[in-house]
Parts: sequence; structure tokens; C-alpha cells
Amino acid sequence: MPSPSSVGLTPRISPHPPPSSCAPRHTPGRLAESAPVQEYLTRSGGWLRYDTGGRTPEGRRVMKIGIIGAGNIGGNLTRRLTALGHDVSVANSRGPHTLTALAEETGATPVTVEQAARGAQVVVVTIPLKAVPNLPSGFLDGAADGLAVIDTGNYYPQQRDGKIADIEEGLTESRWTEQQIGHPVIKAFNGTYSQDILDKPQPKGTPGRVALPVSGDDEAAKKVVRDLIDEIGFDTVDNGGQDNSWRQQPGTPVYGLAKDTEAITKALSEASPERTAEWRA
Repeated sequence: MPSPSSVGLTPRISPHPPPSSCAPRHTPGRLAESAPVQEYLTRSGGWLRYDTGGRTPEGRRVMKIGIIGAGNIGGNLTRRLTALGHDVSVANSRGPHTLTALAEETGATPVTVEQAARGAQVVVVTIPLKAVPNLPSGFLDGAADGLAVIDTGNYYPQQRDGKIADIEEGLTESRWTEQQIGHPVIKAFNGTYSQDILDKPQPKGTPGRVALPVSGDDEAAKKVVRDLIDEIGFDTVDNGGQDNSWRQQPGTPVYGLAKDTEAITKALSEASPERTAEWRA
């Protein structure tokens, strides 16, 4: 099965083409499909933004969000969150100069990894698992109080990451990530195909709305993340704490499943803690 949130692996649907070869992704017609308050849209500097006076169309405050990783998941979260009016900074390992096209398309601010968390209420870490130990020391310093860190990562030992002994011995992937960065994380978007972030959002209450599983020990941070996912256009299912997050790792029934709350809940309940050979080193 293809890996939904991988960087450098073949996605189910081809990634969004670069801005130089197509019109901006956030056209009025597209936002009308996924955002309920189109009258908040104004055209500014080549991209479409919400004119909200410091609040999103749903009445929530605009948040400062740092995204570390500009691959398929990171890029499309940047597109979606900027379209919702949030103040997004985006970083990658190659430097801000490589993010000019994404910044021009979305209005996000390209920064270094060291700068991505400054003042941020939410930081999304969406990089290959093998790269997590290489994140700069103190990269979360300067974040806002109550910071919520979203981990979208997956362990692909054969396909990309090589052997990580602690995970092979049973530590959950996101618990391992927590240990590497020294901060609790909320596991989300790890089983989501990147194109679904743009194509599948629906208003709250829509029958059959796609739901995402979410794991984490920090209940306050989990609420921030679940509220943000709801704003993006998806329901959520609480998968419990990080020690339970194996239920949404690669190879489980919920991985890559774009279904409603009932189906996601059922898939989580059917997961086995035993990794199949495909997902072991």
C-alpha cells in the first residue's frame, strides 16, 4: 500500500503541480467546495486570503502555525491553513530560498527550521522519521505557551528510514519522536493522503464527513489540534494516548482510510499491535 504522508515515496494521487505550471490552487470555486464562508475571500498579492480582522470565518482567532517540512503533506497543509486565514511559517531542510514558489502561491512565510516555531501556537513536524534526530537543538524554543506539536510521521524501515531499534522493539513511532524532540506530540495526518487535505474537506455536520484519528497524552494540545482539523474540514476520532497510537501506524486498518467517524472508530478497534513483515526492518 502506498504511504499517505511519506516524503519521497509514491503517493496514491500525484502531488500538486508547482505554481509555475498551473493557476493558484485556491480558486474561488475550489474554496466554495470546502470552505463555508466564501464572502471572507479577498484577492491579495496573487493568492486568496480570508479578510477576517484577526479571526477565521468560523470565529476562531487566527493562529500562528509553523510547518517543518514542505513535502506532500506539509505543502498541502500550508495551502489549506493559509486559505483559512492562519499565519503560517514554513521551513524545510534546504532553506527558505527553496520555498519561494510555495510562499508566492499561499502567502506563507518561508523561514529556517530554527525560526519556524517562534511565537507559534501549533508546530507541524512532517519530515521523514529518520530526519527527526537531526532537527536543531532547541528548535521549539520561543514557541507560545501551550504549544501543540503535530507529528505526521510514519516508520518506513524498508522503504526509507532504515532500522530504528526502539521502534522495532515496540515503542510507538510518535513516542519515539517525542523522545527525540523533547516535547509531547499529537499524532495526526499520518494516514492521510496528501491530496485528500485539499479535496475532501467538508463543512461540520455534513453526512459522511471524513474523520481522522488523533492520538496524544496532552489533552489540552489534543483539543487544539482536533479543533484545527475540524476547521480544516474533517471530523476526528480520539485514539487515546501515545501508547495507543500503534492503532494508526502503517499496516493497520485505519491507515489510509478516508471514511467517516463510525468507520474510523471500527478500524481502530480492529488494529493489531503486531507489525507485519512489510513494516519491519
